[in-house]
Amino acid sequence: MEMKRPFTSILAKLKEAGLRPTRQRLSLAKLLFEGGDRHISAEDLHAEAVANRIQVSLATIYNTLHQFTAAGLLREVVVEPGRSYFDNNITPHHHFFVEGEGKLMDIPAAQVALSQLPEPPAGMKVARVDVIVRLANDN
Repeated sequence: MEMKRPFTSILAKLKEAGLRPTRQRLSLAKLLFEGGDRHISAEDLHAEAVANRIQVSLATIYNTLHQFTAAGLLREVVVEPGRSYFDNNITPHHHFFVEGEGKLMDIPAAQVALSQLPEPPAGMKVARVDVIVRLANDN
């Protein structure tokens, strides 16, 4: 039986995305990608990093999340101005957002039907459609 090194799959993911595997990127990628699908804010990832004894600034967290997003490893979900979550599930899907709790939940793409999209401005094309269904507790 062959033993796998702890960062092998994460290292491959970063290299495939064209990102240099720095110590901080490897550590943050391990937190982001080894726990299944998740939505996380920069602040929550920073707290998780600190709890795991990863020395990293909040600015580095933001930079890394944006680098991962630009490389196609994450999707940024903006729920309101100044409030974003990063989603490691990059397959086509939409979201429920529970207002007051700040919680995002996936909606499979097939459960949302759009009958028509507006014509994009000249020289532009639709890259993706993101639907956020906002929920509130009914009590």
